Amino acid sequence: MHARCAWATTELMIRYHDDEWGVPVHEDGLLFEFLILEGAQAGLSWETILKKREAYREAFDGFDAETIAKYGQRKVRRLLTNPGIVRNRLKIAAAIRNAKAFLAIQEEFGSFDAYIWRFVDGRPKVNAWRSSKQVPALTPQSDGMSKQLKKRGFKFVGSTICYAFMQAVGMVNDHTVQCFRHGELLRETRPARERRLPSFVTQG
Repeated sequence: MHARCAWATTELMIRYHDDEWGVPVHEDGLLFEFLILEGAQAGLSWETILKKREAYREAFDGFDAETIAKYGQRKVRRLLTNPGIVRNRLKIAAAIRNAKAFLAIQEEFGSFDAYIWRFVDGRPKVNAWRSSKQVPALTPQSDGMSKQLKKRGFKFVGSTICYAFMQAVGMVNDHTVQCFRHGELLRETRPARERRLPSFVTQG
């Protein structure tokens, strides 16, 4: 039986922990999905959001940023009546605004991936926590990411949300050292891990 991080206790959370959490993501569409879902999670449990994930994918057109950026009031009204998602007007408005800001970053940097991974210098930060209680809620890196995203017009991107995003997409490996996934992620060799970011991707 595998030893896991203490928070993975239900079937859904165990599956997410084992298959996704901490795995480096470099695909823009999935990065955008996590950004929207982490924002939707504010004030709620992550398991609640995972249960609604498929409904979100359907309601938000597969998290296609170009489509979401064009949402008008009629679409917003439909979303506000959709029981499958978090029916919060501010969070829905943030998703639309974030889609526009996301597209602007893609235009400027070539991809959102190239932009967002610069906050960890293009490589996952590997931690060595012995207990889930040691894992921080935010870090200087998430503070910097939050500040920069807000300057670019993003909403629901506070430092805590940004750090949860970084954990989810593998920018940090926050599995505890006794968790079997900590070592597995260390051993995995992926071309995307070893690449160097373009020279234009600099902090600031």
